[in-house]
Amino acid sequence: MNGSAHDATKQFPFTADAGIGARARIGLVVLASDQTIEHEYRLMLNLPGVAVYESRIYNDSDIRPDTLRAMEGGIAEATRLILPGERLDVVGFGCTSATMLLGEATIGARIREVRPGIPFTTPVTGAFAGLRAFGAHRIAVLTPYSDEVNAGIRSYIEQHGFIVSAMGSFKERDDRLVARISPDSIAEAAAQLVAGSGAEALFVSCTSLRLAERVADLEARIGVPATSSNHAMAWHSLRLAGVADARPDFGKLFTF
Repeated sequence: MNGSAHDATKQFPFTADAGIGARARIGLVVLASDQTIEHEYRLMLNLPGVAVYESRIYNDSDIRPDTLRAMEGGIAEATRLILPGERLDVVGFGCTSATMLLGEATIGARIREVRPGIPFTTPVTGAFAGLRAFGAHRIAVLTPYSDEVNAGIRSYIEQHGFIVSAMGSFKERDDRLVARISPDSIAEAAAQLVAGSGAEALFVSCTSLRLAERVADLEARIGVPATSSNHAMAWHSLRLAGVADARPDFGKLFTF
């Protein structure tokens, strides 16, 4: 008996919906060494109809001005790899220090080489938008960076109209170890930094530092609004994509 009829695969009809990113498709360029940003994004963007799609860009885990500058050449290609030919509503570039070194306009230009006409954000762009939403002018800044990187961070923030009233750092250059700095250490350093500084808000700089799950508790402790690189960029990505859901469990910023 010929078995060809039995071997045939039955075809079924189907309907197609808008997919898991029906409300917003958010693209994210992640550093090759980053261990934190995807975890925090999954927490903060866990909303119906919101999807995050990532690619990675090579970086040296030793964070220095020259290694940060070296990333510029890979930004466009990393962006190109995120759902080629499909809709994206916003693209985020996940490196705070490289953004401040290269400038937000340069990051945006590289992204728009392959994704013209859509919004982009960075940890810095999101942080500035968040600090302005807070109405904060005097900022306490906590980083993991070396002094040579910290100097550029302070300068960039102050060039954009803020006063850095207090700055502290863990002074760790290895991004792999920065990802393992405990949230308790971050919270304790933040509390000491803000105390008596006159700061109107706290910014924790670096996508490797873990703060998202502790923001609301930290704000209650230090008495001023707080945000971080991942926290601010996730919030800004949502708002740029037209998603305005309030998430007070992630602190004051997510109520704006």
